[in-house]
Amino acid sequence: MSDLPRKAVTRTAKLAALPLGFAGRATWGLGKRIGGKSAEIVARELQQRTADQLFKVLGELKGGAMKLGQALSVFESALPEEVAGPYRAALTKLQEAAPPMPVRTVHAVLAERLGEDWRELFLEFEDKPSAAASIGQVHRAVWHDGREVAVKVQYPGAGEALLSDLTQLSRFARLLGPLVPGMDIKPLITELRDRVSEELDYALEAQAQREHAAEFADDPDVVVPDVVHQSDQVLVTEWIDGIPLAEVVADGTQEQRDRAGQLLARFLFSGPARTGLLHADPHPGNFRLLPAAGADDGEEGASGDWRLGVLDFGTVDRLPGGLPQTIGVCLRMTLAGEAETVYELLREEGFVKEKIALDPDAVLEYLLPIIEPAEVDAFAFSREWIRNQAARIADPRSPAHQLGKQLNLPPSYLLIHRVTLSTIGVLCQLNATVRLRDELEEWLPGFLPQDEETEPDAPEPQAVAEG
Repeated sequence: MSDLPRKAVTRTAKLAALPLGFAGRATWGLGKRIGGKSAEIVARELQQRTADQLFKVLGELKGGAMKLGQALSVFESALPEEVAGPYRAALTKLQEAAPPMPVRTVHAVLAERLGEDWRELFLEFEDKPSAAASIGQVHRAVWHDGREVAVKVQYPGAGEALLSDLTQLSRFARLLGPLVPGMDIKPLITELRDRVSEELDYALEAQAQREHAAEFADDPDVVVPDVVHQSDQVLVTEWIDGIPLAEVVADGTQEQRDRAGQLLARFLFSGPARTGLLHADPHPGNFRLLPAAGADDGEEGASGDWRLGVLDFGTVDRLPGGLPQTIGVCLRMTLAGEAETVYELLREEGFVKEKIALDPDAVLEYLLPIIEPAEVDAFAFSREWIRNQAARIADPRSPAHQLGKQLNLPPSYLLIHRVTLSTIGVLCQLNATVRLRDELEEWLPGFLPQDEETEPDAPEPQAVAEG
């Protein structure tokens, strides 16, 4: 029997407690204000209580509820500081930890999937999990050949829980809106639901991780642990140490922040070009900052003394031709101020529906602030910058908001779009200065004029393969 709360009525009641709790605390806050407390103090208390409940409910449920929490956590940098502050700790915590499965349940899964003599496969196995995520938890162990390994064990009933949670959360999407003001949460939930079958399939994950590990085996900047063993509901990979990116976000040095940001951008743009796969879950819990080969552990010397460790390949977008060339061409033409060309490209790809007519110059004006990081040699990502972007697009009175509502996101670009937004969110959390243009010139098809000349026909964007 699963140790996740699996009964639909139980999980629904817990999820329903989120919006009901918001309303209840608002009433409590009104009473406090009548009692003499200032509005500012009451607001801080309300936000902290809400953050505490958010982690408690989403963390307890794991499944789709926690997956939503992880997805939202990368967007906290877009919130006004008075709202983001109380949520930040709770949301960041979701990236690295959750209430663990009982030991007996872990042992039962291992016995069922690896055999009753599963202990003979390991020289050591730590019962206490080192990390817990939305559909499984990770245990540190030593494989029978002496290699340190990470053993990911899927929660029993995880699939049922994911689908149930996300179905229920989609019904509460409007009420959950205040968690990230200005963001439409319902499409995010729908897209997360579409990825469930793939993330539950450890065979698909193992295949994607093996391909990345082989491609990046000798890379000086990126480390991908190889797969040691895979079976249904259990995935064993090489163990890597390092500083979790969430810790770098919290209190890393500026050198660590800049290096982590540069390597994150490099990995996410180079991955599709090198493997035909896009890592589609770029929240800080999936990355580690490691000393470079030959550097002393923890050394803080030149920026090259750090590498990026990459974990969790459960969600990938399969892009055999790399990122669509249209993205690079459109980005280059936007920077060049070619409004008509950009508009026609967007229309051809379905970003502007045929029945809608927009002013090309207005579209260019809408896009330019967003692509500012690609306009300069080095860009300082910050919470202030992304908050200004979010406010510009979210304000119902602004022309940008009205135009944004008329644009369309083709399904084949949905995952690419989410990864891009999430990556920008993490870079802003890091407050990293990144030479983004260098990575675009190196890895994004069509960004340089010669790319377009050598590959005149842009590859069609490929939807992620079905699990």
